Amino acid sequence: MTDPRQEPAERYFDAAIALLRRARDEEGESVRQAAAAVADAITAGGRIFAFGAGHSSLPAQDVVYRAGGLALVNLLSVPGVVGVDVVPATLGSALERVEGLAGAALDTSPARAGDVLFVISLSGRNTLPIEMAQNARVLGMTVIGVTSLAYARETASRHATGTFLKDHCDIVVDSKIPVGDAELADDRIPAPFAPASTVVTSALMQAVMATAATDLAARGAVPPMIRSGNVDGGHEWNGRVFEEYRDRIFFRR
Repeated sequence: MTDPRQEPAERYFDAAIALLRRARDEEGESVRQAAAAVADAITAGGRIFAFGAGHSSLPAQDVVYRAGGLALVNLLSVPGVVGVDVVPATLGSALERVEGLAGAALDTSPARAGDVLFVISLSGRNTLPIEMAQNARVLGMTVIGVTSLAYARETASRHATGTFLKDHCDIVVDSKIPVGDAELADDRIPAPFAPASTVVTSALMQAVMATAATDLAARGAVPPMIRSGNVDGGHEWNGRVFEEYRDRIFFRR
């Protein structure tokens, strides 16, 4: 609980840090399992995909074509739901409840059996992320859900089966975000405010990727890392990595 006498910025930072500590202390094993799945897939010639709708797409995008990240992570994009660039923005939310969209997106993607798919959904209650996980497992992919389990305890599913994203994943990483995703309150403000889900979920995704890279190195493999294009030699380095793994990288096509 934050101290209402503090400055709002201090209260927000304290709340976010508390959530990050919980994620670190309670999700270590899930992070290790997710990282091992990534390392297994890369070692076996597989590819890594990440999907999220709306603001849940931000942690997915954060690990794609990222300096200091693994080169084989690809964004699985569904037009109209990744980000808030669609107008009206509410259309993206509506599309999350459309049945069959996930299957169509997977069928027209390069994803295949043996690949890993991260499905990121704060609530895990909408049709699109649930069916994305369902269809990916049928396809033979390893599915890692990054979601808040509080929603499964405190809200109702919007899927016909009454299930949540967590029910259709091989590995679940709990972001610990409370229902409503707002860390602060003020009697003068008519709704809670200051969301922290992007901070925590992005940290969890980066923790998985860092652990996967270290796992690969421990196996004697050279992790396919991307360097910053803003350091000398970065573009040349990345060009060599992209060429070596061109059949497993899809953000350059």
